[in-house]
Amino acid sequence: MAVEAARRLRDGTVCFVGIGLPSLAANLARATHAPKTVLVYESGTIGAKPTRLPLSIGDGELAETADLVVSVPEMFGYWLQGGRIDVGFLGAAQIDRFGNLNSTVIGDYASPKVRLPGGGGAPEIATSAREVFVMLRQTPRAFVRELDFTTSVGDRVSVVVTDLGLLEPRGDDRELTLTHVHSGVGAEQARQATGWPLRVAGDLCETRPPTEDELTALRALRPRGAR
Repeated sequence: MAVEAARRLRDGTVCFVGIGLPSLAANLARATHAPKTVLVYESGTIGAKPTRLPLSIGDGELAETADLVVSVPEMFGYWLQGGRIDVGFLGAAQIDRFGNLNSTVIGDYASPKVRLPGGGGAPEIATSAREVFVMLRQTPRAFVRELDFTTSVGDRVSVVVTDLGLLEPRGDDRELTLTHVHSGVGAEQARQATGWPLRVAGDLCETRPPTEDELTALRALRPRGAR
């Protein structure tokens, strides 16, 4: 998942990055084919250049290696909402066929089964970044016919990177369509992992396996303190 997301980042791309797989993907791109990728973390660090994966958005190395550090209101008001972010990464608990995301509640909002962390900066990222990459493991529990709550809209989602393949908006309605599968994965497996009748592209193809250079760079990006 990290390799496929990283490959889609062009050199010089300004990325709004979160911790976890998005951070891994963006740092992998910077370590391989896109060294001028600009990493922007929600804590206000712009142009961070960590040598290891940060433990959180408050990791000191992000500030120590950044080109500048700004306040969170300035980050959102000037950099993000000002249209200065090329790619924003998002994850969620649920996604529907149009890329809308839920990270607020499972069940009824007034009396939910599960109260999730909430939107955070997701609604602003979804509407202000030029394009949005979603990274999410593909299961019927996450890929649902109807969201329990809409936290952020999918209008700018350009790709959904999963552990089974890649989904991209196709057609006039921009419904998510399976365009790539990873090695060993078939279209039927992806359909079974999706809570709606999944569209499959007529030109469905297989993703390229990671190269040795990508694997070496990926392994070098182990989190601080990892054995």
